Amino acid sequence: MSILLFLLVAIYFAVVRWQMDPQIPIVLTTVYGAALAMFSGISWQRLEEAILDNINTVAQSLLVLLVIGIMLGTWLHSGVVPTMIYYGSLIISPKLFLPTACLLCSITSLSTGDSWGTAGTVGIALMGIGLSFGIPAPMIAGAVVSGSYFGDKMSPMSDTTLLASAVAKADLFEHIKYMLWTTIPALIIAVVAYFFIGLPHAHNVNVDEIQVMLGELSSAVNINPILLLAPAFVIAMIALKIPALPALMMGTLIGSVFAVIFQGATLPEVMDAMHYGISMETGNELIDSLVSGGGLDYVMWTISLIFCAMALGGILDGSGAIKEVVSRMMKRINSVGKLVTTTIFTSFFINFAMADQYLAIIFPGKMFGEEYEKMGLHPKVLSRTLEDAGTLTSPLFPWNTCGAFIMSVLMVNPFAYAPYAILNWVAPIISIIYSFTGFKIAYIDNGKN
Repeated sequence: MSILLFLLVAIYFAVVRWQMDPQIPIVLTTVYGAALAMFSGISWQRLEEAILDNINTVAQSLLVLLVIGIMLGTWLHSGVVPTMIYYGSLIISPKLFLPTACLLCSITSLSTGDSWGTAGTVGIALMGIGLSFGIPAPMIAGAVVSGSYFGDKMSPMSDTTLLASAVAKADLFEHIKYMLWTTIPALIIAVVAYFFIGLPHAHNVNVDEIQVMLGELSSAVNINPILLLAPAFVIAMIALKIPALPALMMGTLIGSVFAVIFQGATLPEVMDAMHYGISMETGNELIDSLVSGGGLDYVMWTISLIFCAMALGGILDGSGAIKEVVSRMMKRINSVGKLVTTTIFTSFFINFAMADQYLAIIFPGKMFGEEYEKMGLHPKVLSRTLEDAGTLTSPLFPWNTCGAFIMSVLMVNPFAYAPYAILNWVAPIISIIYSFTGFKIAYIDNGKN
């Protein structure tokens, strides 16, 4: 417990009070935790193995993040992202922007099963469109995250959907159908909330200013509808279950070719954009912010944060700190409501402390699976609960792999957009309410609900 207290204090002072980056506080907590563990008799070899195992769980995610940074550099240089912003600003109504953004991301992520791919393609364009309408960035990011993680949770092609059903030993499609009871109400609440949240900003939209901005954007970058083939191709590849890395690499290649064809870029310029991204100066600060960024360097800060967080997660696992906290919770479980609530808070806690979505699904699934069996609960109750918390709360922390990724592509701190990621915190609340009322809680013996 002292390790977690140290982390909370370090994060509060360094990040909240002193406005510092979280990497060093996390590293200091890791050192403190390792020292405590070794003092209590745990060998360094065991701790090191736990750290490396933890990092290994996110190795593929780090590669995906690297490639997305490189791809984004080529998409900005080629005009792909500016073209998405240009046509999106013409089509989407400012009054319905936030609910539209949420639903567009929901449809895309449901089709692909990929929250990262959705946020890194459609989400980036929606950020630009929303900012051009004068909508605050945290609100836009919240709508994008809600929609992106709707599909991450519900799609049969999503890795978390497959993982949760496997850990809980539930049938995949029973698991998906059972999740509808918490996820669809949460999505409806989110969309209605976005409509009312966005109304005050819609009234402030100056259509003439938007037209001027779009004119300046088209003067700075060659806008062409053919450029929209790049994101369409990547989304189609992911929807066809082509692995994310090859799909994103193809997106990078297409972006590179388009940069040469449509913007007259040279090969060295394209490679420079892959590494360092794009920094454009048009004289319009908003346009500059919309068409600048990307590249390998663009995501290295995020990758360093993930490495630090996973090292701390390894120490918490190897030292037994997580199991100690959970074992204390287990002693108070004497009802279905308390069991589901404890599972949700454990997943939430692991997303916070161990910084990984997969661990927030696997650990509670293994820890509480036997308790669900003892109470006669159907496996799909456990699998739904794991997704309601483990999947959905992962992007709400800056040092979690999911939160760090979203922050790197949308450029908004998770603490800023979390209040607006409505689906992500409403679904767990609905799940808790169901567990105490008995609504849609299935049992094995009589198959009720």
